[in-house]
Amino acid sequence: MPSGYYPVWVYLLFLLAFAFGTLALAKFFRARDRKTPKKYETYECGEEPEGEAWLRFHVGYYLVALVFILFDVETMFLFPWAVSVRKLGVFAFWEMILFILILFLGWIYAKRKGDLEWK
Repeated sequence: MPSGYYPVWVYLLFLLAFAFGTLALAKFFRARDRKTPKKYETYECGEEPEGEAWLRFHVGYYLVALVFILFDVETMFLFPWAVSVRKLGVFAFWEMILFILILFLGWIYAKRKGDLEWK
């Protein structure tokens, strides 16, 4: 074994010891209570459950959530750019304008496709 990998092996050993150690401690300190039928009932804020627990949601909820996450994550790239825009220069400014234009085109595509319409 080359001597350059010694820190990697020490780190890996520490990582495994920490992972298994915390799992062992969690098992040792966990709450031990009786398993009663009441414990496995559906709980809805103290109210008696009505209907089935397994419901189908309209796919529109997921599409709106995915589009939101997409644009939310993409706009997070604007913050580091805004902090250092003066140091980066004119090229970075036009590059970010292009990035925003691509985001806007994606928004137009989603709007025309009807994914942003609440049905």
